[in-house]
Amino acid sequence: MHFDVFTLFPPMLSGALSESILARAQKKGILHVTLHNIRDYATDRHHTCDGYPYGGGGGMVMRPEPVVRAVETVLSRPQGWRLPDGGDRSELPAWNADESPLLPRSTPTILLTPQGRRFDQGVAAELSMHGRLALVCGRYEGVDERIRTQLITDELSIGDFVLSGGEFAALAIIDAVTRMLPGVLGHESGAMYDSFSDGLSGLLEGPQYTRPTAFREEAVPEVLVSGHHANVEQWRREQSLLRTLQRRPELLVQATEAGHLTKEDRQFLSSRGWEAPIDS
Repeated sequence: MHFDVFTLFPPMLSGALSESILARAQKKGILHVTLHNIRDYATDRHHTCDGYPYGGGGGMVMRPEPVVRAVETVLSRPQGWRLPDGGDRSELPAWNADESPLLPRSTPTILLTPQGRRFDQGVAAELSMHGRLALVCGRYEGVDERIRTQLITDELSIGDFVLSGGEFAALAIIDAVTRMLPGVLGHESGAMYDSFSDGLSGLLEGPQYTRPTAFREEAVPEVLVSGHHANVEQWRREQSLLRTLQRRPELLVQATEAGHLTKEDRQFLSSRGWEAPIDS
């Protein structure tokens, strides 16, 4: 999996990419991330990437030329390519704003914006099926609309809140997608039973415990140390259902509509006061 990330602030991502699971995935050759500084594609001496909005209003808007030049130049070349230092950059493809190169449409070009569709585990699974993804990090008050109309194939949001830019959203997407790639996690079934995953029917994961068996007079549930695997699995399923009921009950409705809840699941939830949707 290769990510091309277009940003005004590459250092915001480089630190996180050099740690933990993402670092190991890159070392194994499963994950490749190339950071592209959009300022490098601005042609004026000040590397200007923003401008005042037409019609007035507060804040600045990202200009289309540097963003489009960056993405079109990179995606018209093999993955892993980055802009060389120095040289005559006017000779690079897509450096002329009036000429648009033929880009591989198999590479989704995703704008990270609060206006995008909600990113969730299902979208992460969808993106993990691609070999290459381009992530464009917005900044300021947003991007010029022509970036959307001429370049972007999808828009994603990580929640109903506003960040200063798309860099943290990009990291969240890279991490969520990477966890789904074969060989990344130490335990291959780890991602299968994460919250919202198919292995949990889209529900929340239940509580987890490790050593010591007792901490400040609170003990690990006896069933988890019993060695009875069937009972352990039943307990985990019930705890998943209970936690979802308490914190995200709307997920139970979705699981019901999708046919993911068993008769036993419904009986357990009913004993905890849950009322199944009438049409289910």
